[in-house]
Amino acid sequence: MRVFIVEDDEILLLMLNRMVERLGFEVVGNAGEGSVAIRQILREKPDLLLMDIILRDEIDGISVVETVKEKLDCLVIYITSNSDAAIRNRAKKTGYDDYLIKPTNIEILKKSIAGITKSNGA
Repeated sequence: MRVFIVEDDEILLLMLNRMVERLGFEVVGNAGEGSVAIRQILREKPDLLLMDIILRDEIDGISVVETVKEKLDCLVIYITSNSDAAIRNRAKKTGYDDYLIKPTNIEILKKSIAGITKSNGA
């Protein structure tokens, strides 16, 4: 599975990269800004997005997913520290596959990916 990671915290980005690789998946790119993420995701066409919501620029993770899903069919797991109901309801409209609250670990990520790939027939 080809995975693209969108995370603006460099340490969390490194941790997510390592977790994804340890789970046997390929990291095909990463970004910390929404505008950069959109361009790179559309170019790389990953199978799965690991998406933070609050990013470094004015385009947040939900907007990235909205834009990308118009042109690309991929799985989405939001990994965020934002558990606000209004934000989560806005995210629901993007048809995400899972919504994880930080901090996360490899077992949580493994269970999430296994659950969504099984339910999507991947």
